[in-house]
Parts: sequence; structure tokens; C-alpha cells
Amino acid sequence: MKTWFICTIKYHKEDEQGNVRKITEPYLVDAISFTEAEARIYEELQGIVPAEFQVLDLKRSNFADIFHYEDADTWYKCKVSYVSIDEIAGKEKKVSNFMLVSAHNIKEAYERIEESLANMIVPFTIHNIAESNYLDVFVYDGTVTIPKKLSDVSAPQEANA
Repeated sequence: MKTWFICTIKYHKEDEQGNVRKITEPYLVDAISFTEAEARIYEELQGIVPAEFQVLDLKRSNFADIFHYEDADTWYKCKVSYVSIDEIAGKEKKVSNFMLVSAHNIKEAYERIEESLANMIVPFTIHNIAESNYLDVFVYDGTVTIPKKLSDVSAPQEANA
């Protein structure tokens, strides 16, 4: 099971009128630890974010699964419930999970969740779908190398005079 971390970054951006604004953006990263998540967000966003940035917040998310479709870049958070049977106690228990799916609209997100969960043996209910504010989701693909020191991937430092 993958562990997903919500990484919130902050940077300064100049608009068309020359005004500098503070920008705060959340991203989702697949990592095994907080340290790896922070290193990966610096590595993934180098060259994408137009300025030096810093990680403001890093926390573990509660997503059970993420379904990425290449044709859409808007992410929808879905609450899905199903009934599980506790074999020891012999009682039914309602289990709720949050999932993230990329889609163009809520209707398509609903259809994609249904399609992705079609092979579940137990019946499920989709209770809620809402557009999330995540700009991108970075899945670990085995090619990112984690440096020995986190400072090796941080934004370039000013040269000492």
C-alpha cells in the first residue's frame, strides 16, 4: 500500500503588472517517509516552479487509492464506503475510504471511480465527490534517487561574496 504525503509549497511570483505575490500550492507525493517526500517534492518541482520555493507543510494524507487518467489534470476527492464483516465478532462494519481520481468533471469522476472499483467483490457506495486543490500528483516510479543530504536538492543558494 502506498503512502501519500500532502506537500504545501510557497514561492513568490511576479504578475503582468510587476506586483510580487505569495503563491501557496499543494501537491501530493508518493513516498515512504517524510524525509523522502520532502526530497522528492524539491526534485520534482525543480524547473517547474519558476522561483525558489520552500516547503511550508508536509503531512500524511488519508487516501486509500489514487486513479490517474492521462487525459485529465483536475483531481477529485471521493468518499467511498462499503460493508466489511468482522469474522471474529461476526458483525458488519462500515468502512469509509477516500480516493482521488483525475477527471474533467464530477460526472466523469463518478464514472471513473465506478470503473476503477468494478472488480470489488463487496458492493460500495460513493457518498461524496468534490474537486480538490492539488495541482499535481507525483507517483514514485523507481527513477528518483534520494540524495544523502536534503540540502543537495534544495533551491540554489546565493553565492558568498
